[in-house]
Formats: sequence, structure tokens, C-alpha cells
Amino acid sequence: MNGMEHLLNPITSSPTYIKMTQQFDFTNHSHRRLNPLTNTYVLCSPHRSKRPWQGAREEVKKMALPEYDPKCYLCPGNIRATGDVNPKFESTYIFTNDYPAVKLEQPEYIEEEQEDTLKGRLLKTEGVRGKCFVICFSPNHNLTIPIMSIPELTKVVSTWQKLYQEVQHEAINGSAPYKYLQIFENKGFAMGCSNPHPHGQAWCLDVIPTEVDRELENMGKYHRQHHSHLLGDYVKLELAEKERVVLENDSFVVVVPYWALWPFETLLISKEHLTSTNDFTDKHKSDLALILKKLTTKYDNLFNTSFPYSMGIHQAPLQCSEEVKNNSWFHMHFYPPLLRSATVKKFCVGFEMLGEPQRDLTSEQAAARLIELSGDKHFNDL
Repeated sequence: MNGMEHLLNPITSSPTYIKMTQQFDFTNHSHRRLNPLTNTYVLCSPHRSKRPWQGAREEVKKMALPEYDPKCYLCPGNIRATGDVNPKFESTYIFTNDYPAVKLEQPEYIEEEQEDTLKGRLLKTEGVRGKCFVICFSPNHNLTIPIMSIPELTKVVSTWQKLYQEVQHEAINGSAPYKYLQIFENKGFAMGCSNPHPHGQAWCLDVIPTEVDRELENMGKYHRQHHSHLLGDYVKLELAEKERVVLENDSFVVVVPYWALWPFETLLISKEHLTSTNDFTDKHKSDLALILKKLTTKYDNLFNTSFPYSMGIHQAPLQCSEEVKNNSWFHMHFYPPLLRSATVKKFCVGFEMLGEPQRDLTSEQAAARLIELSGDKHFNDL
């Protein structure tokens, strides 16, 4: 309004105009940032990062873990909770989850209500079938990704690729109804991980999960409108601007995304168009292993702690049209909860639950913090 801001006087209820003399400052003024992958906004309030913290501080759990724990359900040779015995595996090891979130063997759900009834319109249900896997990254109980070797991590990536190929083969030949494989890792007690043995999970479903489906839909819209790939264009933009690039190598780039919600959230994206791990060469596998080690080392070095996070791979569905496959682009999300220190976490409460996601630290400020940290030496060795 020509440099004037219109405010309502709280006493007289009459309009009051204040002359705006400042220029907009992204590090001090509130604004919203669009996440094009989900078509949702994140409220950014950078001035709030200056406020004193009097909230909860979680206890830092430091444990000197043994290389082998006879009570661990994931260590080689041990008996699991269901009575099955792990083999004495020497690298990665996959087994079917003893307490899966979804199962293959269950009756088909048949909707009884008609669409034109209130119950049919408002109380919708779908049956879901699938299979869940546990992926032990290593036989060593006391390792985490940042302190694993590159050959060990390359084996993990190869295991992800092999699992994708195996379940895709079952889906294509009709022996299983799979449509999507969600590979993820919850690291640390803060993320609800009750077993410190290095491992991740993979849930294979006969549907495409909501978050993935939303991304695929928006990448498809972007491609139809601009005749290019959303993440391909985003990689070009970030590499040109450099401000939010935390790491890169020949095959991958890690950025704090412009629309990040979590304080030190990162997005790992393939530089070329790889639709899934199925497209990986040996070079891609070793490059991913290297950049994963460097990124998680930076995370640990940020607050000198074993940094918790939820990490997951988004890639092409197991069964889909050629258009959906071409709109897919391999990427990994890292969602860490730590905000100010090893003991202060971000929570999504209040406005974030009722209005829209919100963050204090800007993506650029978070990226600057991560960039300056070593990704080659762990804090225990510095």
C-alpha cells in the first residue's frame, strides 16, 4: 500500500497507518515458503530463534555399546522375540518383520456401504496388504552409518537395490500385489527406535502411501506444465545458487531444502534422472554410500552427539505407468528433530497441528551451520 501498513487500533477500532521504512529481511521477518513436492506451505519465523529457551531438555543418553549384545534381537546368532534364530550373518541381513504393520495373509475388505449414504461418503475404508522387512546394516551392534566404512555402506545400498528388484519381480509376475516399497531408518531413542543395533526397515504395500502419492502427483503436474522434471530443475537451481548446498559429489547433492520444516532437515537428490535404485550403477552405489557417511557425520558433529533422525527413500513405484515412472526422481528425506542442542527438540504442536507447519531457523541459516562442519572426521576423533 505505497509503503503504508494498515493496522486496526485496538482501543478505538479505527484504522491506523504505520510508515514502513524497512526492507524485507528473510533472516528477521516472517514469511511462507511453498513446498512444490507436496503443494503445501511452511511458515518461517526467523525472529523467533532469538527467544530464550525454557522448555524441555531431553537427557542425552550416552552408552558404550558392545560389538555384540547377547540380549539384542538383531545381533547374529541370537534368538528373536518370536523364537526364530538369526543366522551368524557377516554383512547386511534382511528378514521379515516379526511384528509387521501390514500382512499379506488377510481377508479382502469389501465396502458394504453405498457411496450415496452418509456413512458411505464419510467413513471410507480400504484394506491394505503387504510385507514388512527389517534390514540389519551390519552384524556389529555398536555401529551407526557415520562410523561405518564405505564398503560396508555400499553393501547397504546394494541391499536396498536388491530388495527393490526382488519385490518388483514379484509384483510384475503377479505373485504378490505390491505397488510400493518404502525404505526408511529411524535412528535414536528420540525417533522411537528401541534397539540401537544399526538397522532400517522396508514396508512393501499394495497401495502407494499418501506422502509419496502426493509427490508423484505434483511432479507429474510440474512436468506437464513445464516439460521438465521438478527435482531436476531444483538440482540445477540449488547448484547455481550454492547457498543451501551442504554436500555434493558426481552423482548426488544434499541440500537444506528451501521449504524445510525440521531445523536441520536435508534432501538428498540424484543429479541425473534416476527413477529408482534399479537404475544405480556401481558408481552410484559407492557415491551414495560416501555422501551418506559425510552427511550423517556432519549431523553427529553438529551437537557432538549421535544425531537422531528419520530417513527415507522416495523412488518410482514397483508397478506404474511409464508416465509415472518418468516423473519419479530418486531422492532421500532426512528429518532430524534436534533444534538448539543435543537436548532441545522441535515439536510440531499448536499452530503446526492446527494451522500449518512452522520453523524458526531459515533454511539458509541451517545450511550454513551444516556446511561449516566436518564430514570427514567424526567428533569423537576430532
